[in-house]
Amino acid sequence: MSVARVTTITSRSSQSFEDAVRHGIERSNETLRNVSGAWVKEHQVLVADGAISEWQVTLEVTFVLDD
Repeated sequence: MSVARVTTITSRSSQSFEDAVRHGIERSNETLRNVSGAWVKEHQVLVADGAISEWQVTLEVTFVLDD
């Protein structure tokens, strides 16, 4: 039997939502062991001078706890 935990992270990208998600997962893997999935909880954009300057996502990252 396994037990998992969920943690919330926020990630930004100057390119796209997809890039923000990818960087968030990659960074999570550097700190957390056994990352098994993520749910994109929120999407936001930051605007500067009337144009999108950054895409931001809030992720719920699931990781399995060690035995």
